Amino acid sequence: MKTRSMHLLLILLGTFVCPVAGAAEPAAWGAMEVAGNSVEPGTKGRFPVISERGFEASYLNMPVYVARGAKAGPTLCVTAAIHGDETNSVEIARRVFAETDATKLSGTLYMLPFVNADGFRNRKREMTDGRDLNRTFPGSANGSVASLVANFVFTDLTSRCTALVDLHTGSNLRSNYPQIRVDLENEAARELAVHFGVSMILGGGGPDGSLRGEILKAGIPAIIYEAGGPLLFQEEEVARGTEGVRNVMHYLGMAEIPGYEPPHPKIYEKTRWVRVPRGHGGFFFPELTMGAIVKEGTRMGYVVDPVTDEVHVLTSQYDGQIIGMTLPQPVLSGYPLFHLGVE
Repeated sequence: MKTRSMHLLLILLGTFVCPVAGAAEPAAWGAMEVAGNSVEPGTKGRFPVISERGFEASYLNMPVYVARGAKAGPTLCVTAAIHGDETNSVEIARRVFAETDATKLSGTLYMLPFVNADGFRNRKREMTDGRDLNRTFPGSANGSVASLVANFVFTDLTSRCTALVDLHTGSNLRSNYPQIRVDLENEAARELAVHFGVSMILGGGGPDGSLRGEILKAGIPAIIYEAGGPLLFQEEEVARGTEGVRNVMHYLGMAEIPGYEPPHPKIYEKTRWVRVPRGHGGFFFPELTMGAIVKEGTRMGYVVDPVTDEVHVLTSQYDGQIIGMTLPQPVLSGYPLFHLGVE
């Protein structure tokens, strides 16, 4: 007889899996089966991954949102809150789904808006077991809580997605200028990045264990939207992200945006950090804002030692643009302060 934990694991790993990973939708456009529920063409649904109650289920569970279009088309997958402190990402996902009319949609909008649901509820970046979920993919069916969730999400998405948009913000008291991160060598992913419609794109394949990096290896084009800081809603960044996901839907032929024209974003293939010099810890105060253009030698801010009142002026070692920044706070040697996109 299976134990309760085994039963929950089977539900978690087995509910969503299609027979062939990466398989296209069947030729006959019909209902989509999700977590034991049927989503008919032209309708929407919200469901928990695990329907039954239980102690461990509360740590593994997450909701899934599905809008099944009235007409056949691609499946755009959207993930949010892989890091539980990235609050903007959840509101972007919610707005896109709430404003999507399934009767006018071609294809399927498939969302996991609270991937790290327990972390989001507790305002914590990491998973319950203390692991960074976005360094855990593709996960394991016989691992920790983070590994189990990563394995479910990876298996589920690779069996369904035509393309993936993964929503993020800055974390650890850092904020990011609105940007798309993408592997520039992957043409399909690059096109998603351009058509998302923000003014800045950063090149890079993504670290090992990240959802974007691993799902790209599985053959599915994927991009990340990064904007704002953790643990709060920022209307401008949420609105920009919501518009960006809709732009991707337009590009994929899922929905129409009359008069849409893709912008011509600035593309940075390299980034660099300006850090606290050795021996100059103290209180950090920036003097520039995100998005500012800097030259080598530009004054960017300062760190003051609260014991000696010694002030250390921070200057840029590079020509570039500020794409991320630490919020004013106490800092120590080596702490990253300004993230620069460089030519």
